[in-house]
Amino acid sequence: MKNVALQAVVAVVFVLRAMPALGEISIDELVRDAAIVEGPTAIRDLPQWNGARKLLVARVGDELDALQAISPGVEIVVVNSEAEAVENATDVDAIIGICSERLVAAASSVAWIQIFSAGAERCVGVPGVASGRVVLTNMQKMSAPVIGEHAIAMVMALARGLPVFAKGMEQGAWMRRNETTSAMFPVSGKTMLVVGLGGIGTEAAKRGAALGMRVIGVRNSSREGPPFVEYVGLSDELFKLAGQADVIVNALPLTNATRGLIDADFFAAAKRGALFVNVGRGATVDTDALTDAIRTGKLAGAGLDVTDPEPLPADHVLWQFDNVIITPHVASRGGERERHFVLLKENLRRYVAGERLLNVVDPERGY
Repeated sequence: MKNVALQAVVAVVFVLRAMPALGEISIDELVRDAAIVEGPTAIRDLPQWNGARKLLVARVGDELDALQAISPGVEIVVVNSEAEAVENATDVDAIIGICSERLVAAASSVAWIQIFSAGAERCVGVPGVASGRVVLTNMQKMSAPVIGEHAIAMVMALARGLPVFAKGMEQGAWMRRNETTSAMFPVSGKTMLVVGLGGIGTEAAKRGAALGMRVIGVRNSSREGPPFVEYVGLSDELFKLAGQADVIVNALPLTNATRGLIDADFFAAAKRGALFVNVGRGATVDTDALTDAIRTGKLAGAGLDVTDPEPLPADHVLWQFDNVIITPHVASRGGERERHFVLLKENLRRYVAGERLLNVVDPERGY
């Protein structure tokens, strides 16, 4: 260990949420259930690692005590903002919870950054991270189960026409007319295409299959998939598979390769009358092309937890469609936040010990 004193730890820059201690999932269960993998290299073997020296924490609740227990006797400095973090960034070894060019530049000794989102697009381009000098870990798969539920909730609401009925409630309208109910359909027996069969996509696929849907998927890395996915195609099969799908769930991360991937050509290739749900990243979809596909009836409806731009302007036409559900990027809320803290504690323990970290992001791939 390069720092024999081992007097303090890491830089943690994030307002940690209060998380329940009772019934907390173990790290072994989390690694198994979420199929989390270790990074390729032990942090102690990287030239930039210099042991653990300092811990910066902005916290709510009792998490500070838990982090202190992992590294007894360390110096802990509490910060409440990015600006305050920058002021205290000298000799910081790691940053948890935030990533910005200004902060990384100020923390010239930083070796590790832990962010609290799955999406890493705001961090992978930061100098130091992009070069691979700083190890970046994220919360990939931690919110996947509840986001998968959100995707299915949107699918079911659209399939049963609930947005139209919800608007009718405002007028006390008893909307039992054929023109209102004719578009309703059962999802059982329909085909769901999951675009991006990672953590979120796999959880959505699992739930779709449980509802009796035939599930197919597309992923960039391989044709391997869970048993409840009937067919896994590669990226060059995207348009062909879109033509088979009654329901399309977009769970893509945002990378240079996926930006604007779901465009006019994609919607042209899609099956007429399909439903489209986006719980990935807004900028993977061409918003104008999506709007046109809904306006022309190519899509029967859309559920959007993410948009481009975000937030979506109040006067945007997508707000006006009766067959569109928009939620303000909240699919990850309200579920299993303790998973994030379990992973954080384990990665902190591993960092102090110089071991391989979990959920390491590949800067070139962007996830």
